[in-house]
Amino acid sequence: MKGAEPEAPGPSPPQPAQGLTKGDKSEQPGLDPEPDTHWQRTEEEEALIEFHRSYHELFQFFCNNTTIHGAIRLVCSKHNRMKTAFWAVLWLCAFGMMYWQFGLLFGEYLSYPVSLSINLDSDKLVFPAITVCTLNPYRYKEIKEQLRELDRITEQTLFDLYKYNASSTLLAGARSRRDLGETLLYPLQRIPVPPRPECGGGGLKCNRDKSDCFYQTSSSGVDAVREWYRFHYINILAPLADASPSLEEEALGSFIFTCRFNQAPCTQANYSHFHHPIYGNCYTFNNKNDSSLWMSSMPGIHNGLSLTLRTEQNDDIPLLSTVTGARVTVHGQDEPPFMDDGGFNLRPGVETSISMRKEALHRLGGDYGDCTQDGSDVPVQNLYPSKYTQQVCIHSCFQESMVEQCGCAYIFYPRPKGVEFCDYRNHSAWGYCYYKLQGAFTSDSLGCFNKCRKPCSVTNYKLSAGYSRWPSVTSQDWIFQMLSLQNNYTINNKRNGVAKLNIFFKELNYKTNSESPSVTMVTLLSNLGSQWSLWFGSSVLSVVEMAELIFDLLVITFLLLLRRLRSRYWSPGRGPSRGICDLWSDSDTTAPEAVLSPMGE
Repeated sequence: MKGAEPEAPGPSPPQPAQGLTKGDKSEQPGLDPEPDTHWQRTEEEEALIEFHRSYHELFQFFCNNTTIHGAIRLVCSKHNRMKTAFWAVLWLCAFGMMYWQFGLLFGEYLSYPVSLSINLDSDKLVFPAITVCTLNPYRYKEIKEQLRELDRITEQTLFDLYKYNASSTLLAGARSRRDLGETLLYPLQRIPVPPRPECGGGGLKCNRDKSDCFYQTSSSGVDAVREWYRFHYINILAPLADASPSLEEEALGSFIFTCRFNQAPCTQANYSHFHHPIYGNCYTFNNKNDSSLWMSSMPGIHNGLSLTLRTEQNDDIPLLSTVTGARVTVHGQDEPPFMDDGGFNLRPGVETSISMRKEALHRLGGDYGDCTQDGSDVPVQNLYPSKYTQQVCIHSCFQESMVEQCGCAYIFYPRPKGVEFCDYRNHSAWGYCYYKLQGAFTSDSLGCFNKCRKPCSVTNYKLSAGYSRWPSVTSQDWIFQMLSLQNNYTINNKRNGVAKLNIFFKELNYKTNSESPSVTMVTLLSNLGSQWSLWFGSSVLSVVEMAELIFDLLVITFLLLLRRLRSRYWSPGRGPSRGICDLWSDSDTTAPEAVLSPMGE
């Protein structure tokens, strides 16, 4: 009613404390707080390390705060299960695609691919070493009588097997076939092998106790005679290896008529000499032992090495060498000349012009390729006084097998210390062992080609040759006259007794092929970051967030497992002192906040 005084307000009903939610306990005025046996954390206190109470809470916190694109869609659309499922599938697919790409990138990196870069440079070039041989094996005076006896036996054998009368004078005083068999341990025999029995020939090879024998055969009578003669020649020459047989003076200076490099005459300091059992006297120009190495500052035929060679054959050992001319090979200063492997023959009466082009190859070793830097990691001892090459290693490997299985060294390769060269006087079965080993080497049963890896750095010289008749018909008279005056050249068939050789750089441009890693660690990280940004639009810090999520999951799982173990094996009121496990609630699916605070608070 108007004018009436308002009634005094009665006691208002108790209101819930502001900020309390369901499950929180309110405090009544005037009442003491309910005693709690557990230590509780106030709002003002902060823990050193805290973890989420449940997997759901952790997942929701991660999706709301992560910098990974699309993760927030998993929780903001929780009232629309279709959207939530759609974004969950999309997020998982993007996650799977990203790690599939990661797998491809890591697979490519661990395959260690290489890229080949080609550089073309131009500069002064060191002239390579050149080795030239006479193709005319020399008769050492120490074994002349033995070689003469071998020739007589060979001539008698040719007459007995093929009815070839090599020398009526020698055959008149030759011994019978029976005597020949007693003179040589491995006589040459014809083996009737249809349909061409006239071509077969060989010697019987046996081991020490004669328990295993085989015929070393050839499809051609010429090849059989040459191989048979070569085998006995090795046995005659082997004992002289330690004695350093002497060469007569005329053998040293009768091969090279003229020598010129860069239009300047050569000197004795520019070459060294050695004798090859098959290829005769050999001369190496510009090797590492020379006083100074030759340098090429200009290309062309007039800026290289020019040699005039005497190719006359004196028929010193006609059954050992059946060709006329000379043999030449180009190699590096630190590499031995392998005349069998890389040499080629020069024809008499012809000027051979060889142009060179240098190429260098640098390979990557280690995980990127099967090559060796200096051969120190190859299980084969280098028997040559030179740097490591694959040919050096292969020959050394064969020699090691000879020493190990045959007990002696092959005369054409360097021998280890304390080992003798093979000959049938001291090693009666070495021929049997050698030919067996040669077959195993050819089929790579010895494993030499697998042991001997390629060097990481290789220098090659690409050669191309041109030929012309030399000297010409109109100039041959005065050229031969000058040679006869300067070099005492008195051969009857003049054109077949001389040859000319020119070796020069075609151009000073040289090509360098270098390998480099195709995928480096920087490239890998860049590709990984590109994929992560493509599928999730995030950065490196997002990776740290993922790591933090995984760590939190592991901690919560550990706490839940520890609680179950405690509730199962520890009785109420017993067990260790109160700690973090006393903060758990009765729910098995949630974990309390793990709080670490200073002791005593």
